[in-house]
Amino acid sequence: MKPVLPFDGKLPDRFWSKVSISEDGCWLWSGATGQDGYARFRFGGRGSKTGVAHRFAYEFLAEEVSDGLQLDHLCRVRNCANPNHLEPVTPRENTLRGNTLAAANAAKTHCPAGHPYDFKNTYVDATRGIRMCRACAAERTRNRRKNEREVS
Repeated sequence: MKPVLPFDGKLPDRFWSKVSISEDGCWLWSGATGQDGYARFRFGGRGSKTGVAHRFAYEFLAEEVSDGLQLDHLCRVRNCANPNHLEPVTPRENTLRGNTLAAANAAKTHCPAGHPYDFKNTYVDATRGIRMCRACAAERTRNRRKNEREVS
C-alpha cells in the first residue's frame, strides 16, 4: 500500500472536519462512535447507512477490502482512521492479534500443569469447544477410578 498523506484532498471536507492528527500519526475521530469504540461515518448522504470511518478512509485512499477480510488497527486505537495504520486480515487473525480472552488462550503453549499443547497431547472438548490436555485428562481419570475403588 502506498503511504497516505494527511488531509488528502480525495476525502470530503465533512470527513476531515471530524479528524485530528495525533503525534503518533493516528487520525483520531471526534465524530460519532459505536458502543464498541469504532468511529461511525455516514458517507452515502441523507438516509444512507452508517459505516466505520476507518474502512471508508482505507477503501477511498488505499484499496478495496476483499470480501471476508476485516481491517486490523495496527496502532490498537479503535477510533483511528489512518489507512497507514490498517491492514486487511481474516476475522480469525484479527481476533488473535487483539487483546481478548480468545487471543490470550490461543497464545498459551502449555496447560496449567505444564504439559505442552501439541498435536499428540491436545484434544478439543466437543461439548465446550475448548482444547484440553490429554495428560491431565488421563490423570483425572486415574484419580477418579482410584477414589471409586476406595469407596467400594
